[in-house]
Amino acid sequence: MTPITPYHYLVLSAALFAIGLVGVMVRRNIIIVLMSIELMLNAVNINLATFSYQLHNAAGQVFAIFIVAVAAAEAAVGLGIIVPSSHNKETVNINDINILKF
Repeated sequence: MTPITPYHYLVLSAALFAIGLVGVMVRRNIIIVLMSIELMLNAVNINLATFSYQLHNAAGQVFAIFIVAVAAAEAAVGLGIIVPSSHNKETVNINDINILKF
């Protein structure tokens, strides 16, 4: 049985980032787009933790914690905007919601 190397983590991170990117580009549901952005941020966290471990430096782990905090704030603000607008428009389709336009 082969050990798990940093290469495996980088491949996993690239796959998660690609799935998130496809979700952002293809889907029109705001909730799924936010989930895809979260997936992309988690892929970056895996990269930061991998390089932090490989280089024996804790800076990557500190940045990963900041990214988790930003992701939580992004989810709270995003849902705070989506929930009232979905009640007004009765849809979560990106093309149908134009409440934030001038």
